[in-house]
Amino acid sequence: MITENQYFNSNVKSLGYETTEGKSTIGVINPGEYTFGTAQKEVMHVIEGQLQALLPDATEWINIAAGNQFEVPANSSFKVKAAVKTAYLCQYR
Repeated sequence: MITENQYFNSNVKSLGYETTEGKSTIGVINPGEYTFGTAQKEVMHVIEGQLQALLPDATEWINIAAGNQFEVPANSSFKVKAAVKTAYLCQYR
């Protein structure tokens, strides 16, 4: 089964699915700044474009270019900024 998700007035859209490896979403983030909350550990892969991320307990933004990833612990929140449309894969572990 594939689920459709929309956040932040449709500025972030994703398709959710589950495999034997676990749950994942793949989507697109429009330019802007967004705050996400986590229930599970998340591994966020930037597929195309670029994000800046402010991770939990961090004071400085980091740049994540296409081909790179970052991790966010369960039960926390993080911020991302996108200057261009950015495609991502988020794996919930």
